[in-house]
Amino acid sequence: MPASSVLAYLLSKASIREEALPLEALVCSQSRLVPMPDYPIAAIAAAEDGLDVGTDYWLRADPVHLVLQRDSFSLNEPCPLAVSRAHAQAMIASFNAHFAQDGLKFCLGESGAWYVSLAQPPQIKTALPAMAMGKNIAHFMPQGGASGQWVAYLNEVQMLLHAHVANTEREGAGEVAVNSIWLSGGGVMSAPASVKPDSDIDCLAGNSTLYQGLAKRSGLMYHGISASLQTLMSQVAGHAHVRVQLAQGLLSAENSLQPLLNGLKNGSITQLVLNLACYEKTLVATIKPLDLYKFWRTTKPMSAYLL
Repeated sequence: MPASSVLAYLLSKASIREEALPLEALVCSQSRLVPMPDYPIAAIAAAEDGLDVGTDYWLRADPVHLVLQRDSFSLNEPCPLAVSRAHAQAMIASFNAHFAQDGLKFCLGESGAWYVSLAQPPQIKTALPAMAMGKNIAHFMPQGGASGQWVAYLNEVQMLLHAHVANTEREGAGEVAVNSIWLSGGGVMSAPASVKPDSDIDCLAGNSTLYQGLAKRSGLMYHGISASLQTLMSQVAGHAHVRVQLAQGLLSAENSLQPLLNGLKNGSITQLVLNLACYEKTLVATIKPLDLYKFWRTTKPMSAYLL
């Protein structure tokens, strides 16, 4: 990211701390969810993704590409892979035919996300994909009393995908194969929160089923982001404390965050907190209007904050 970007400028003025949680886990924690042993991300998201979650236990089953390293496999970006609906339906149909006797039911959400549900808790703890990205996946496989069974399931999934016609078509089109799934975010649908997240957040905005589900669970107003950040700021102007899920494209575009900087300059934003995903940790940057006058702080490349 160029040092001249608005994000780089904002970070140069901010007070920055590091949270030892991936961004998804931090957002769940701030929404007063409790991991048992995972945060129930899959159930909350699936309920907003056109699926009837009922009382089942749900896991995300993200389609991924594993890369062979010298002596191990690593999880490649992006995760999840973008998969056409036709190919996703074909792969999921194969999973359901194979795993029906094991009580596993794979589902495709309206958003294109993949899930697996089962009637009883699976007695495993999973790792969010951000924690495993680019690393030896052996350290991030399901843990717990039934871990051996679930690792075996994953091996069977990989065999089903190896010669799948949908993968043949993907590779023929120059796309990487879906050679595995990544399980995470397990849990059942939790009861609505009795208090709002962070005690003062009054609106959530984003383009994910997870954010939409967290808003509903906490009784908060939710806004989808369908246009520019400037348009969104106009839509949420009546709210005092807004949490916005910023897409990667907004963070990487040089001037897309200009409305936030303008808001700090004109006083319409009295405090801006940026939670920046950094794999297994999150950088939390807090900026107030007076911080913009710290002229002695020069902009740095993003890599300077990741040490």
